[in-house]
Amino acid sequence: MTVNEAQRWLLARATERGVELEVLSTSQRRLTIEAHNGEVSDVSMANSGGVGLRVISAGRVGYAYSEELTEEALAWTLDEAIGNAELQQSGSATLPSGGKLGRHDLVEEGLSATLEEKKGTAMEFSRLLSLGERVQAVQIARFMEGQEEVEIASTAGVEGGYRSGNDALLAALVMRDGDSVKQGHEVDAQRSYHQLEPGRTAQRALHKVGRHLGAQPLKTGRRRAVLEPEVVGTLLSLLAYSLSGKTLAEGKSRLAGKVGDRVASELITVIDDATLADGLASRPFDSEGTPSQRLVLIENGVLRSFMHNSSTAARTAQANTAHANRGYRGTLGVAPSNLILETGSGISVGNGVLVTDLMGVHAGANPITGDVSVQAMGLELTGGEQLPVDDFAITFNLYELLQRVVEVGDDFEWVIKAGAVVGAPSLAVDDLSFAGG
Repeated sequence: MTVNEAQRWLLARATERGVELEVLSTSQRRLTIEAHNGEVSDVSMANSGGVGLRVISAGRVGYAYSEELTEEALAWTLDEAIGNAELQQSGSATLPSGGKLGRHDLVEEGLSATLEEKKGTAMEFSRLLSLGERVQAVQIARFMEGQEEVEIASTAGVEGGYRSGNDALLAALVMRDGDSVKQGHEVDAQRSYHQLEPGRTAQRALHKVGRHLGAQPLKTGRRRAVLEPEVVGTLLSLLAYSLSGKTLAEGKSRLAGKVGDRVASELITVIDDATLADGLASRPFDSEGTPSQRLVLIENGVLRSFMHNSSTAARTAQANTAHANRGYRGTLGVAPSNLILETGSGISVGNGVLVTDLMGVHAGANPITGDVSVQAMGLELTGGEQLPVDDFAITFNLYELLQRVVEVGDDFEWVIKAGAVVGAPSLAVDDLSFAGG
């Protein structure tokens, strides 16, 4: 069977058995090209996919999935989903009603270059990275391509599909200047293959790692801090935890009960926009088939909304914001698409510390309380000069820091953190605690 034939077959059987059913099909194709010393060292291609069933039986929810599309496999999967629902406690779940969503191609010809062209890009990227005068080793020079096709249909009338994808270059370097050795990475992801520029990405990687060579320990004290976009992106992905309707429904959000209240500096506006033409995670609808929208989460410092799927919206008596997220193997969750902190008028030059990297955030940050204590790297700003510094830690509370932002930069960058796509400019705060080595 094709995916669409499987969906129709499953919906008919679910109707016969008197249960609600949502069928989500996802398929992924991945291409990875590794290059070393200007030559291709490895090419790998991987495909995966299947159909995920979400059954509602007497208000109870059950899940199951299959990677086979035979009638026998689909019948077993439907039985499994219904059985799993019957094992749950009583509930009041329903599927969101919907209609025809159409078919959308967000890729079109954007990834249409030949395999040989993509190999050439990887080789050129590797060659340009190795030209850096202080490069000790190019650990990774990689071209990556990912495409995903999504199809959804339900007994509540939802039906539609879309294709999305992007290409990316990844570099990981070790650089040396005398006794000083530093390593780092750079990722550039684009919606179209033709938007990739190996020279630009190689220069960014060499600059980002090379500027830390010769770093000296930073003295302990409180200083003005400027957080680069990559650092702000990390903090924005941490903030997303408290903006999730799932977190709110579970009683874990620090922002619970604060819609309409000021939770950040008036310079801070955070949105999630799945409709962006150039967004790396854009989608026409979410994993329940709810049409995408631009959602303002924080406006000039005031909390306006949380991100919800149909279930978390019902549990919290708030509106569904089209942020349902699941793969065919998973259960229903909440996730942002293109999560963005909007740019400001720029950051003035002054003394302080430019924070460029945070390390160990997964262990040193508490997403519930917002407390952060991590090792960092950066550049000390003194009299117009930038001096590399390391061996220091920074400690702050995320929610208090957002209240104390005094400037927002105009230097927007997309950042990919743990699979999430966030976009952010630099931020400045007048006073932050730095603990030197």
